[in-house]
Amino acid sequence: MNTIRKTLAVAAAAGLILGAVAQAPAYEGGEVKDGGTISGSIKFAGAPPARKEVPVTKDMEVCGKEKHLSWDLIVGPNKGIENTVVSLTDVKKGKKWGIAKTTLDQNGCVYRPHVLVVPAGAPVDILNSDGILHNIHTYSTANPAFNKAQPKFKKVMPADFKKPETIKVTCDAHGWMLGWIVVSDHPYVAVTDEKGDFTLKDVPPGHYKLEIWHETLGKSVKEVTVKSKEETKVQIELAKK
Repeated sequence: MNTIRKTLAVAAAAGLILGAVAQAPAYEGGEVKDGGTISGSIKFAGAPPARKEVPVTKDMEVCGKEKHLSWDLIVGPNKGIENTVVSLTDVKKGKKWGIAKTTLDQNGCVYRPHVLVVPAGAPVDILNSDGILHNIHTYSTANPAFNKAQPKFKKVMPADFKKPETIKVTCDAHGWMLGWIVVSDHPYVAVTDEKGDFTLKDVPPGHYKLEIWHETLGKSVKEVTVKSKEETKVQIELAKK
């Protein structure tokens, strides 16, 4: 009997330890006094392809107000790639999140922004600015996927995503609509602008892996070193595989 009790006690203690590990935060946010900066550009290698026109086949009075061009690869005049996600993959401690709530808007039958960065567990407002029926369909594995109608009278639909991952978003009512939600458990993530530029500020000094992800060009990783109160500049080229 004593042996059984001891076995159960050990198992219970192990369960508590495993539970504590499972619940331990992956990232610790606080004050960063001696941080550095990672900045740079993501460029397209070779001759950039032209964006294709996306046919609009429904709700023309709203969706057809402007010409729709493909969003899957946008390359600027200087070959900068827009909508590339740049993030640190192995940072455990640093600055706090500065975002309380994010917004994904359906405007002109386009998801704006095309790539939205969301803090894990923070509320997200999905807006319907078009005044027509939309249907938000998410594709995810770490977070529960959902497929919900958003009629014109429902201007705001709340959502939240608790675990880090990249989520594809489409609209079942308008097949050309496509967007991405990047859920992160730390603030060292950025989306490149129309020039392909990005900046990560207040990074604690150290060695890191910088992950670059693009919906069409795939994923790559670059090692970077950040020094106290200095700027680390990187320039990365991506090509079609």
